[in-house]
Amino acid sequence: MVYRRYGGPEVLEPADLPTPRTHVDSVLVRVRAAALNPADLALQAGALDSAVDTCFPVVPGWDIAGVVERSGPAAPEFAPGDEVVGYIRGDVQRAHGGLAELVSADVRTLVRKPGPMDFPEASGLPLAGLTAHRAVVRALDVQPGETLLVHGAAGGVGSLAVQIARSRGARVIGTAAPRDHAYLLSLGAEPVSYGAGTADRVRELIPAGADTVLDTVGGGTLSATAAAGRTGARTASVAEVGLPGVIPVFCRLDGADLSALAELARTGRLRVRVGAAYPLRRAADAQRALAAGGTGGKIVVTVPD
Repeated sequence: MVYRRYGGPEVLEPADLPTPRTHVDSVLVRVRAAALNPADLALQAGALDSAVDTCFPVVPGWDIAGVVERSGPAAPEFAPGDEVVGYIRGDVQRAHGGLAELVSADVRTLVRKPGPMDFPEASGLPLAGLTAHRAVVRALDVQPGETLLVHGAAGGVGSLAVQIARSRGARVIGTAAPRDHAYLLSLGAEPVSYGAGTADRVRELIPAGADTVLDTVGGGTLSATAAAGRTGARTASVAEVGLPGVIPVFCRLDGADLSALAELARTGRLRVRVGAAYPLRRAADAQRALAAGGTGGKIVVTVPD
């Protein structure tokens, strides 16, 4: 699926393209599933045209899970038949993204697919997982026994942040809509509804306030709930940049982080909630569902054999 000009889901169309070429240190992957992210829609709409070089036609999609078709001579880490997960952002605007049958990926962007995850679930791990890991482990350095408050805890980044923090021995309180409270409980988080009185409800659970706070919502959430954190609480946001005292967090490919996520998933400590799956030919409908919101989990495009 490609787009030949900027726009919304309406510009996405099927296309027959040559098989991607592989360099000596790259791997040809037969894609089995590709997860969608809001960044896909932003790039497709041209939001970053002034900052990112784009060569049309573009095959969108940053997150993939699939099977190695062949590997270059300088990529001994993988062999044909290996199941892999990849974060291929760097090549999307210049070569091939994940909404395709085949994609060429730098070996550094791939890890082995965790056994407990199927392809759709695994495809939802890279971008959201790398963002959550950078927030919890690197930006906030959440420690055992500390309390982390996650705003938007049922979302893609938020739900993974909950699980990563729990794996580090932290107590987690998560704000979410009431319909997602049971899901948060299943992750080991204590749910709180977001809205008027959120800070008071958090303080009821932990009178001293949260040690660390992660915002995945934006829109003034941190200001509205400032009293939920203790004095001097370490605070990070993936949704707002430039707030005084708040650490901005962006997704960044880091092989060690991606491997750590895969290990957490391999040992059953990290799962990805898939809200809906669409076949490749309905990728535009998948984008519309992403834009509409409210699905309750990652939206994934599956690629037939």
